Amino acid sequence: MDANLRFWRAEGQSFLQRLLLWADVLDPLLLFKSADEIRRTRLSIQSTGKTLNEPIQNAQTKQAFLLSLSSVHPDTDDIIPVLFRPPAFLPVSLPLVIASSLQHQARHSFFYQFLFHLYTTGFTLFNGNGTPKVDDYSIQEKQIVLSLGAVSYAACIGVLPLVFMNRYVLKSPLTHLIVKKVLPAPLLGLMTAFTVVVTRSPEFDNGIEVMDRNGKVVGVSQKAGEKAVKETAISRAVLFGTTFFLPPVVVYLVERAKMVKTPRTLALLRMFMITSVLTGMLPVSLSMFPQCGEIKRADLEPEILSSTEETEFFYNRGI
Repeated sequence: MDANLRFWRAEGQSFLQRLLLWADVLDPLLLFKSADEIRRTRLSIQSTGKTLNEPIQNAQTKQAFLLSLSSVHPDTDDIIPVLFRPPAFLPVSLPLVIASSLQHQARHSFFYQFLFHLYTTGFTLFNGNGTPKVDDYSIQEKQIVLSLGAVSYAACIGVLPLVFMNRYVLKSPLTHLIVKKVLPAPLLGLMTAFTVVVTRSPEFDNGIEVMDRNGKVVGVSQKAGEKAVKETAISRAVLFGTTFFLPPVVVYLVERAKMVKTPRTLALLRMFMITSVLTGMLPVSLSMFPQCGEIKRADLEPEILSSTEETEFFYNRGI
């Protein structure tokens, strides 16, 4: 088992532990570390990671693990490209979310939502489980084509409320509220979950590696892959569904109360709310499920159970 996953097992057992840990891992300053420094850090924690069974007390060692968690894929041991590392997710996605939410023309909204889904899909590709055995390049090409199709489809679905508003006159205030303020949030949440499922489809098609408590790989499980993808899709839907739901509701209430009158101030308030909600919800959504996932013996395939007597198995959930 990789040192990163061992660290998550020791330090991220509860939701609160994971929340505090993600708050540190998402530090944008970690993006400025060089590749050489990351490699040296990985070498220094390899021995520590092999015996890591309880929380770390040494601050320097913990800082080294934070750099590893934020920069290195636990399945492949490869350094993740800077733009797709966890600390880069908020700085890159936030402008795209704000731009998408402020558009009033369908074609402009489609453009920004396409860029948004394109980035989140790329993030998913680089941070998913890296153990599915893909020997045929045609499978990789198929995955890329499916991902691009999912991105286009998600962007089209996301602009439907604007298309509806621009084409039809909404006479009822309630209908206007639902179409403009309420409907975009569940649509975007569902579409972000949809792109995760499509992008990581090889994980439940081909299976992912599962390990025993000692870190030994005992087999490849499609059921573990389904569980990993499902948990990630749920967390992504909660993240962006909440981010697109709360700010418009707050702005609507403020507007109804006539606390703010100018459109410019309302736009600034919306941007502030989006920034606040996305910043707060990102570590919350990532902490919903353990990063080192666990699956019970009864939930695994018979061919895996026949080779071991273990009762608990672990896998990398991905991000």
